[in-house]
Amino acid sequence: MAVMMKDKYTEINAKTWDNWAENGSIWSVPISGEEYAKAREGEWGVYLTPCMTVPHEWFGELKDKKLLGLASGGGQQMPIFTALGAECTVFDYSDRQLAAEREVAQREGYDIAIIKGDMTQPLPFADESFDLIFHPVSNCYIEDVCHVWKECFRILKKGGILLAGFDNGINFLFEEGAPFTVVNKLPFNPLKMEKERVEKMANDLEGIQFSHSMEEQLGGQLKAGFRLTDIYEDRDREEGTIGEYIPQFMATRAVKE
Repeated sequence: MAVMMKDKYTEINAKTWDNWAENGSIWSVPISGEEYAKAREGEWGVYLTPCMTVPHEWFGELKDKKLLGLASGGGQQMPIFTALGAECTVFDYSDRQLAAEREVAQREGYDIAIIKGDMTQPLPFADESFDLIFHPVSNCYIEDVCHVWKECFRILKKGGILLAGFDNGINFLFEEGAPFTVVNKLPFNPLKMEKERVEKMANDLEGIQFSHSMEEQLGGQLKAGFRLTDIYEDRDREEGTIGEYIPQFMATRAVKE
């Protein structure tokens, strides 16, 4: 996939995800009819981070709740939440990830609001629209995460829950081919690097990715007004990564009070 650097970096990332989905990314394979049926019977699990499923108690009662899947396309989580009785909206910038949502909804015969959009912009929802936001690892594809936390706070109802997954930046210290040799300084921001580096990331289908500090990730949620209620760490699924030595991901549960 050759990209034009006149494109916004978020548009490049959307095209990258389209390509990953076309090539069978594990995060782009919709759930099966059998998995959907099991969820309706109460047997289910969803991921904010690569390996660990989110504790059921983090959600509370989902029936009739208004739930937003933020950058959560792919036909994996929203069908589960719909099966559990939630009224779901999915917001994503990848056409292929959203197509997977339509595929499952048509197959299983349920309604879901499917909206294409860029989360670096103001979210197209009114204040206090949702009871719960499910936001799996994806803010590594945007430069400013604090904007997202503020928007999440705005569109959640009072007492609403934000469930978020994100990386802790460790992966960005290294480059492919030298996984345990520190190469980059943190925070990693390709937009502040030479143009050729960004073009290579785009054309090698890496996506334009950013590292973020815990001050941005955790502190950003607190500054937006959230109260953190729980947290866990997680690792890559793949072998031979730094995840064999240290967790690279984190999931948080936060409440708007």
